[in-house]
Amino acid sequence: MKKIAMFIAFKGFRDEEYIEPKKILEAAGHKVTTVSTALGTAQGKFRLTAQVDKLIADIDPADYDALTLVGGPGALGELDKPAVHDIFKEAAGQGKVIGAICISPVVLAHAGLLRGHKATCFPDGAEALKKGGADYTAADLQIDGKLITADGPMPAKKYGQALAEALK
Repeated sequence: MKKIAMFIAFKGFRDEEYIEPKKILEAAGHKVTTVSTALGTAQGKFRLTAQVDKLIADIDPADYDALTLVGGPGALGELDKPAVHDIFKEAAGQGKVIGAICISPVVLAHAGLLRGHKATCFPDGAEALKKGGADYTAADLQIDGKLITADGPMPAKKYGQALAEALK
């Protein structure tokens, strides 16, 4: 069993980008910890709610095999912060699997983690990825070693499968 920390916005995470990969990872026997800026019930963009297990401040990357960022309208406002950048930089330095979907790869770009890597994201974030030194591919799913990015809710299942595969 591998452990995955899935970071979501407390208000406005994208439902499919959270629940689809989570279901796939749990079906593969892994433990998913939902991480956000507050404890309690997080609210998705549509109807989905999620119980937050841990606060961002309580995450030690060494405790996880993979760390992922969920997109949605609240993602950049809540997750594009130095504390999150530091956690993901530390995780990348420890050779962890790193995932980000929709607009959230922008957080990785701002953390300096995409320089020289192939990556994709929601089209709105393309310029931020390029500015961050990424080789922006515009693919629906992009795998570059242990870095997995996807462009939005459509490939959420494929993204979840890619994360599960990377954890084998």
